[in-house]
Amino acid sequence: MLSLIQILLLILDIVWFIILAHVIMSWLINFQVLNLHQQLVGQIWYGLNRLLEPIYGPIRRILPNMGGLDLTPLVVLIGVYALRIILINNVAYFV
Repeated sequence: MLSLIQILLLILDIVWFIILAHVIMSWLINFQVLNLHQQLVGQIWYGLNRLLEPIYGPIRRILPNMGGLDLTPLVVLIGVYALRIILINNVAYFV
């Protein structure tokens, strides 16, 4: 059972880094450091969007419209970190 918790923690870590990569990439695109017309950048960007949209979509419907500010990644990162804390604190019940 401990192995299952370690796998879940690994998955949460991977999700954490994918979200951070998406946020940093969005900043670089908005500040015109990266160009979406470059094939590799465009493929990575659209791949990350397709990967994260099922997570972001329900949260975007709940959050109020903040104009140009999207707080969805922040909410998801807090949720991922909270799940990680819950798993770590309750590992004794699964062993």
